[in-house]
Amino acid sequence: MPQSIQALRNQRNDLSKQANNLLAEKGDQKWSAEEKKQFDSFADQMEGLDSQIETTQRLLNLQAEESFNNLPLVGDADKGKNEVRNLYAKALRQGVHTLSADEQLKIQNTMSTTVGAEGGNTVQGVVASELIETVKDFGGMRRVSSSVSTSDGSPLSYPTSDGTAETGEWIAENTTATDLDITFGTVALNVYKASSKVITVPFELLQDSQIDIVALINQRFSARLGRTMNTGFTIGSGSAQPNGCVTAASVGKVGTTGQTLTVIYDDLVDLIDSIDIAYDDGSLKFMYAQALRKVIRKIKDTDGRPIWTPSYDAGIANRSPDQLLGYDTEINNDMPVPAANAKSIGFGQFQKYMIRDVMQLTLFRFDDSAYAKKGQVGFMAWMRAGGNLIDTAALNLYQHSAT
Repeated sequence: MPQSIQALRNQRNDLSKQANNLLAEKGDQKWSAEEKKQFDSFADQMEGLDSQIETTQRLLNLQAEESFNNLPLVGDADKGKNEVRNLYAKALRQGVHTLSADEQLKIQNTMSTTVGAEGGNTVQGVVASELIETVKDFGGMRRVSSSVSTSDGSPLSYPTSDGTAETGEWIAENTTATDLDITFGTVALNVYKASSKVITVPFELLQDSQIDIVALINQRFSARLGRTMNTGFTIGSGSAQPNGCVTAASVGKVGTTGQTLTVIYDDLVDLIDSIDIAYDDGSLKFMYAQALRKVIRKIKDTDGRPIWTPSYDAGIANRSPDQLLGYDTEINNDMPVPAANAKSIGFGQFQKYMIRDVMQLTLFRFDDSAYAKKGQVGFMAWMRAGGNLIDTAALNLYQHSAT
C-alpha cells in the first residue's frame, strides 16, 4: 500500500533535520570526503521524496477531481452570510438575466455586447478580491512581489527613485552646502488581459443546490489564471503581457566558461556581490526552478562544506525555507532551466517587482447551442494585470555561459 503523503513528508523532515544537524556539528571545519558523501546522500533521498510527494499530491488531486460531485454542502449557517456571493452563485447557476435590476446593481455593471447569450459582466469587487486572493497560491512571483490594486486599467506610470549613490558632505565653517536634488523616475505599470479559457459545467451541477458552485468555478479560474500570470510576471516580454522580472532585470554574473548546465560556488558569490550592499536589509533572496535546485544541492565551498541548507517543518506555521549561502530561496518553475545563455537564477529584493491587479474581473456565461446540446454551460473569466521591476538595481540575474 502506498505511503501517505504525510508519512512521506515526515521522512523528508527527518532527513532534513539530520542534514542540518550535520551542518551545525561541522561548523567552519573542513569537510571530509565521507561527510560530503553523507550530506549528498541526504540531499539525494530528499530529492527522491520530493518527487514522491509531488506524484502523490497529483494522484490526490486527480481523485478529488473525479469525485468533485461530493463537494462540501452549502449549509444553512453559510447561506445569507454574504449576499453578494449568493447573488454571484445565482448568476452562475441561472444566468444574469434571472437577477432583478437591484440584484444586478449589487454584483456587476452589465457591459455592452452584441450577443445576449454571451454577455460579459463585471464582477463586484468582493468576489473579484476573493478570486485574486486565491490566484496568489499559484506560482512563486506573487509570494515575493509587491502588489497594488486599481479599480480600472488606465495606463499608470509608477514613481521610482534610486538613492544608493547619493552621499552627504563634510562642510567647513561658514561654507554653503551643495545642492543635491532627489532624482525621480517612472516605470510603466500597464495592465494586460489574461483568459481562463472556457470552463464547461454540466447542467446537473448547476441545478444541484448542495454544490458550492462558486468554490468550484473560482478554483478553476484561479488555477488557470494564476499559472498564466506567474509565467508573465517571470518571463513576460512586456508586449501584450507583463514585463517579467527576468526580462526587466540586468545580468549580474555571466557563468564561467563551461557552465552551460551548471553553476559553481565562485559564480554564486559574484552574483551576490553584484547587488549593492545598501539593499541587504534581510530581504535578499534567490529564485530558481526545481531543475536547477538539483544542481544547487550538490555545490560545496572551497572547504568542502555544502552551501545549500535544506528546509524542514517545525509545524505548519514555522516552516523554514531552503537557504543558499545564508539567503532564503524561492522555487519558481517558470524560471528558465539551465542552458547556454539562459538566465536561470535571480537574486535580490523581489519585492521591488510590482504587480498591478485590476479589480474589474469580467465573467462570461455561455448558454448557446454549442454547449446546450452537450448538457453543459460554459464559463470564462478575463483578468487584467500587469507587472514591472520598479528598481532595476535591486535584482540581478545569473546567466549561464554560452559554451
